[in-house]
Amino acid sequence: MRRGVVPGLVIPAGAGALIVALIAVHGYAQPATQRPGLRPAFEDPTEDEARRPATQRRGERKRDARPSSSSSSSSLPNLETPESARLPSFASPPASGAGLTGYNSVNTKRKGATKGATRTPAGSLVAPPLSITAPGTSPTAELLRNTAAGTSARTGSRTTGSSTTATGTVTAAAKAARVAAIPAPPRSPLVRIPDGTPTGGIAGTVNSTTLPAGAATLLRRRTALDEDPYAQLGLRTGAFIVLPAVDVTAGHDTNPARTQNGRASSFITTSPEVIARSDWTRHEVTATLRGSYTAYDKLPEFDRPSFDGKVTGRLDVLRDTALIGEGTLIVGTDNPGSPNVQAGLTRFPIYTTLGGTAGIQQRFNRVEVTAKGTVERTEYQDSQFTDGTTGSNADRDYNRYGATLRTSYDLMPGIKPFVEVSADTRRHDLKADRYGIDRDSDGWTLKGGSTFQISRKLTGEISAGWLERNYKDPSLQQLSGFLFDASLIYSMSALTNVKLTAATVAGETTVPGTAGTLTRNAGIEIEHSFRRWLIGAVKFNYGYDDYVGSARKDDRYSIAGSVTYKLNRMAQVKAEVRHDWLNSTIPGVDYEATVFMLGMRLQR
Repeated sequence: MRRGVVPGLVIPAGAGALIVALIAVHGYAQPATQRPGLRPAFEDPTEDEARRPATQRRGERKRDARPSSSSSSSSLPNLETPESARLPSFASPPASGAGLTGYNSVNTKRKGATKGATRTPAGSLVAPPLSITAPGTSPTAELLRNTAAGTSARTGSRTTGSSTTATGTVTAAAKAARVAAIPAPPRSPLVRIPDGTPTGGIAGTVNSTTLPAGAATLLRRRTALDEDPYAQLGLRTGAFIVLPAVDVTAGHDTNPARTQNGRASSFITTSPEVIARSDWTRHEVTATLRGSYTAYDKLPEFDRPSFDGKVTGRLDVLRDTALIGEGTLIVGTDNPGSPNVQAGLTRFPIYTTLGGTAGIQQRFNRVEVTAKGTVERTEYQDSQFTDGTTGSNADRDYNRYGATLRTSYDLMPGIKPFVEVSADTRRHDLKADRYGIDRDSDGWTLKGGSTFQISRKLTGEISAGWLERNYKDPSLQQLSGFLFDASLIYSMSALTNVKLTAATVAGETTVPGTAGTLTRNAGIEIEHSFRRWLIGAVKFNYGYDDYVGSARKDDRYSIAGSVTYKLNRMAQVKAEVRHDWLNSTIPGVDYEATVFMLGMRLQR
């Protein structure tokens, strides 16, 4: 062998042996078994490819993760194995797994995941597990029964070997029966009745044992108030909620003077109003201000203003003690057709009544006592006549001082009977009027009644009693009579309401020889909602004027029908027709009048 040939063969052989040794070491370094599908390769789809629908990857070869029949999972990779020849890939592995939320291991939402549904590994929906508690059985009672049965079984099963004594079995069954026989704590039969107010107060309680099961269940559930979609929104100013509005009405009156064969005239009335109430957790202040001005086209002497304002307040000193107050301002004129109206006037004299009331309200358990005092001042303007002269009405100006004591008792939820006694005195600025009569007087009133606040069905107050007034001048007859006052709202149904009003007043007069006027007014109104935005109403009013000391007695009647169309929360349209008539014992005083009105109300 030549010297140059041996090195040439040795070097390639040594290099080959070294390569074989490296391959063997690399093969023995690999694990004996590998999980199919966990080793990334170039054929594995990336995250973006996994999101693509199957239709977009239809041409791609689907990877077979199953082990080959020719090579088991325990065989070592070698150079002849195709999979071992693949180059390693460092891309992210395909997404695997998904919980109930529908997200997989790479935090991407799985397609077709149903929220809240339980899936098997195959992806099929599984029904929720069934309850192990029998229907109608309390889970707590079932747990107690099972615990008692297990304890008894362990106590009574002290046996030799695997046999159980009969005594232990009987004891366990008896204890389980006793636990099952324990009744659930009884539910309170008293059910609170909500008063239906926005604050959600409690009007009272009722014993549910006297009610059907369905009615008791409904009472236990506090129903939400049905909000009126056309209700006035109002404005918030600090701690007050202000509800402003204005009514503009145009109409035609066949007899504005309320006399026989009176002239007709068209008119327009503007009526602004503002209602404000506080929104405090304690105390309360409410202001109600309403005014109007009526102007006649052909009879300007009958133009007249009207205003009625009242501010009430309550100061909660203690839990059962409160200070109350009230301020009033009334502006108006004598009614057309009244005997107090002088002849030949260019316009009606305006009178103003300004007053205030202060008192205290004390509660003793169910008994509530209210005591308050009142001071009022009434003044009249001078009369202006068509001949240019004026006349003083100072003899009609007077001050009024009064006191009222009222005691009420919470008889039952929603019903609060009361007894009220009041006394007042009236002192005129002039000792004698234009006819030389002293009209100073003292009077008292006694009445009894009840207030009602029975859920939404009946709310308000009704009372009856007696009033009496004595005059300083001996020529004036005593004024006395039966009185009836009421202000009730009865909800016949969710669509129909009935309102009842009544009042008895002892008024002043300037008719010579007449002590005063005993006026009784009563009215009823039925309101029905054809739709939430279409309201119809029918009203009937009756009035009786007794001029004490004279032969005059007047019966007044009024009937009206109206329709209100609510455009939205800020605008309403109203049409009304009213017919008035009067029957008197004095000839030539009777009259009839018909009024047609069409107006719009704007509110905020």
